[in-house]
Order: sequence, then C-alpha cells, then structure tokens
Amino acid sequence: MRFPITLFRAAAMAACGAFTGLASAQTQDNTPTKANLPATSSQPANKVNSLVPRTWSPRHSPVVQVVQKVRGSVVNIHSERPGAASDSNGKVNGMGTGLVIDPRGYIVTNHHVIDEVNSLRVRLADGTSHGARVIARDQETDLALIKIEVQQPLPVVAIGTSSDLMVGETVIAIGNAFGYEHTVTTGIISAINRDVALNKDMSYKALIQTDASINPGNSGGPLLNVMGEVIGLNVAIRAGAQGIGFAIPADTLVKITASMMASRRRHIQPGLVLREEPISPNHESTCARNLIVERVDSMGPAGKLGLRPGDVLIRSGEQGFNNLLDWERCLCEHTQNDKIPLQYQRQGSILQGELALEGPGNRLAPDELAWERIGLRLQPAQAEVVTKINPQLRGGLTILAVRPGSAANRAGLQRGDILIGLHQWEMVEPANLAFVLNHEDLASMNPVRFYVLRGSQLHKGLINLLDN
Repeated sequence: MRFPITLFRAAAMAACGAFTGLASAQTQDNTPTKANLPATSSQPANKVNSLVPRTWSPRHSPVVQVVQKVRGSVVNIHSERPGAASDSNGKVNGMGTGLVIDPRGYIVTNHHVIDEVNSLRVRLADGTSHGARVIARDQETDLALIKIEVQQPLPVVAIGTSSDLMVGETVIAIGNAFGYEHTVTTGIISAINRDVALNKDMSYKALIQTDASINPGNSGGPLLNVMGEVIGLNVAIRAGAQGIGFAIPADTLVKITASMMASRRRHIQPGLVLREEPISPNHESTCARNLIVERVDSMGPAGKLGLRPGDVLIRSGEQGFNNLLDWERCLCEHTQNDKIPLQYQRQGSILQGELALEGPGNRLAPDELAWERIGLRLQPAQAEVVTKINPQLRGGLTILAVRPGSAANRAGLQRGDILIGLHQWEMVEPANLAFVLNHEDLASMNPVRFYVLRGSQLHKGLINLLDN
C-alpha cells in the first residue's frame, strides 16, 4: 500500500479519497518509475508445473491445482527508499509482489512498487533473494518491468485475456500480503470496467473489481482464473470497505508490458505490425489466441523473409506465440544481424524461415538523431556517478549541449542534466534514445515524460518529440 499500516484507514481515507495502492506494507509511502504442429494449437511460451499433482485426491481442488501450477512464478519484492530524518537510519522499507513473465528474469509489477526507490530485492518461491533493477515503467497504467539475474530459467505463468470475463467467475489472488509471502485468497469477479480515482493525480480505467481479499503488499501480484491463467494484476483496494479490490486487466497488462519489453530489442525493428485474435470464442483456455500479421514493411526483415498480411506466427524455436508479449520476448535482447527461426501458417500450410534482424537502415546515427530531432548533444554518463545518487540506476546520458529553440530547450532540459529515462525506458546509451525517436507508436505516446538527474535531485517533465 502507499501508507503505514498503523495509518491505513485514516491516511487512506483522508489523502486518497478512500482508495489506496498496495505496494508498501511496513512503514511508508511507495507511490511515485512444426514442424508438424497444428496451426491452432500454439503452446504456452514456457514450461510450467503440471496442473495434476503426482498423487491425486479429492482435496486437490481447482484452487490447489492453480496454486501448485503458478506459485513458482510469483515473487516477493522488497524495496528501500530515502525517508525523513526522523526515520530509522533515514530509510523506509516497502514491499509488493511481482510476476515472472520471462524465464531470463523479467518480472512485471506495479509502478508504485518501484517508484523512487534506492534498491530492490526479489525473493523467489525457492527462498533465494536477488537484487533487481528497473528496465522500463509506465506511470499512467501503473506498470513497471524489472529484471533479476538468474542462473537457471524461471517458471512462467500463462497470461490469459480479460476480454471475456464473467461477473461471478471464480478468481484466485496470490501475493505478499502484509509481508506474508505467497498468501492465497479466493473470491469472484464482482464487476468489470470499473474506473477508479486513487487521488487527484492518479486514476485507473476499466479495472477488474473482485472480492478476493487483497491487502497491502499484494500490488503487482496475479489475479487468476480457475485454469491458472493470469486475468489481471492486483493494484488497489478500497480503504475501509469489505472485499473491494481492483486489478489491471490482462489485455492491458500484455499490451503495456510488450511495449516495455520492446526496449530490449537493442534498436531492432522487425518491420511488421501484429494483432491478436481468439482461436475460438468457446475455447476453454483464454490463452488460445493467434498472432496475425497485419502489415509488413516490404523492405524490412519481415518483408525480406516473405511474410504477408494474414500469416499466423506460430513459434520461434521453443517460444510459442499466443500474444504480443510472447513476440517481444522472442525479440528481446537480440541485436542487429541476429537471425531467429520463425514458423508460421499461410492458408493452412506451415512455413519456416529465418528472420534476419536489421537496424533502422539509413537513418541518422543516434548522436546526430538526438541533435537534429530534439536538440541534444549527449554522451554516456559515468555509471558510478549515477549509481552513487541512486544505486538502482545503471547509468544515464549527460547533456553536453541544448540547441536554442529546440524541443529539449522548450522542455526545460539543461546542460549538465543527466537523462535517465524517457517514457517507459531507461536511457543508458544514445541508441536507447534513438529507439524512442524511431518508435512506430511515437505519435500516440507523444508528448513523452522525461526523467533527469540535476545535481542529486530527480526532475520530471514532458517533451514533445515530434516538435523540432
């Protein structure tokens, strides 16, 4: 939650209009960064625990089976942030929950769980603890992507859809409630498409309402259906109420997390636009969706491979495609000139090929792009300078010059500022900025929020990246 436990009712009612976020649970505020595979049977992207226990008995209810299936994909997040001088050691502890979305250690949680913290630690279901760093964030939807370094692949839970939810449907929540790790609660969907105002600066659209017990510390934990599929991410509760909690819908989760994951492409543009389509409206699993090619850049990697609108992407190696997030996970961490195997369906036939990844072609080099488009001369900041201010940050871009009359100048950016974030993405090297400036969805994102270090203070603002 966003308030101390001892002040939960009073502070939440007075400051938040009777609603509260759920990240902090101990002392202080955590608010705000084939072949032969049938075309219609894409498998979940990663192996998960079997739904059927080794020794079955009537006690193994659907809830027990779901918990056994997904428990390893739910993590506990502990944070530390600067506190008031009167606080013990000048530090404030907080906690939340996260969901593993990729076996390489990528975890999605709420933005308010990680905002303005100095350090993050993630505790896995096996009891091991790992330091984490923020990869990308979306304050508007209250979502963030973090990463831990792991030696062995982590289990990943399947993400369903929120498009066919039924009021009265049984749901299961798992989270770090009040610091009690992997707390399981059950309930039903009480309503869908609820708009919730947390305070004058923060509101949510089209949330899932549930009466499953959601408590401080549950932020970022999954809301699941009886198939063990994620249908939402728990985000807020009504303070002082009985059984009124809210979750971000799975479809929003997939869309925003896919966008955040795209920052790991290392400036790669595959040259196609995709859409999701349910395989069958009556299918038992909400994960059964086709990933369909909608548009292709004939001169880009997808066009050179021969992909056409209407093709259905099936898999790349062991990575199956059920949604846009699966696609971005496939591209994640690849660099220019990498080749990835791709299997797809066209008019009932299964085809295979290699997608030869390319950069942005003949576009300006990242350094020149920043100057021409928004009026910034940049160089990578010394990582130790940035991490000394905030150990969670990996680095930033020092602003060497600001062109008078430029978008950067109008946004108030100054020489000497260290640019650490744009929109959802960290800024560590000039290619990170070029990724944003060349993003195919820039028009819909614009104006973009920026984050800079000025001295030892964090400053935020908006910059119009299309106004040069």
